[in-house]
Amino acid sequence: MATTLALLRACHLAPTVAVTSVVAVLVVVAGLPPVTGVVLTAAVLAGQLSIGWSNDLLDADRDARVGRTDKPIATGVLPRAVVRRALAVVLAVCAVASLAAGLLSGLVHLVLGVGSGWAYNLGLKRTAWSFLPYAVAFGALPVWVWLAGDPVRLPPAWMVAAGSLLGLGAHLLNVLPDLADDAATGVRGLPHRLGARASGLLALGCLVAATAVIVLGPAGPTPGWAWAVLAGVVAGAAGALRAGGKAPFRAAMALALVDVVMLAARG
Repeated sequence: MATTLALLRACHLAPTVAVTSVVAVLVVVAGLPPVTGVVLTAAVLAGQLSIGWSNDLLDADRDARVGRTDKPIATGVLPRAVVRRALAVVLAVCAVASLAAGLLSGLVHLVLGVGSGWAYNLGLKRTAWSFLPYAVAFGALPVWVWLAGDPVRLPPAWMVAAGSLLGLGAHLLNVLPDLADDAATGVRGLPHRLGARASGLLALGCLVAATAVIVLGPAGPTPGWAWAVLAGVVAGAAGALRAGGKAPFRAAMALALVDVVMLAARG
């Protein structure tokens, strides 16, 4: 039980659950059969577990230097050998489940989705291009899901654009709490170069833009309720900017949830 709890703590549980939930929403929007939906959800869950565990495994020494007591690998509570075995299992599950939904769909998930996450962990997080894996991976999510359908098809372009904007916003929000610890160990991704305030503002802007794309992108007339949501989002973002402090960060977190709900409704 202790090992299981430590593995959960090390997998970046909140992002793992969030991305898996987004895929579950996209499966419903795409109208895929339940069996295909289960396979895709299993694939994305396994892939996200591998990304989270590899992140903490690769950063264990760095986390130990800055005294991260919330990182069980860095503190020694979770043995590295256990994490390596867990990684082997989830990577195998991810590969099998991804390809079971279709060769083209599986390759998109493994290369653009999981591959982007691993590229971030292996070095891109330390460069000005740290945003790229998030933008690519989130933009590829609807492509991966739609390609698993029968017949094979592509998602609408607006959905890919909204996914990429959500990915960029997610990257900025994910890194903001760790800026000081990252800077102490030489990590200089895009948010570190922009600074906390600029990163928070950019995250908010990306998520407002994603809302606008989701509201205006689908073909046909835009319903009144969607216009109302967009107006509320713009007003809320403006209020957060005027308030300053942590308000933009909190508003961006709320907007990320609104965007996922809107994606389901407008899709």
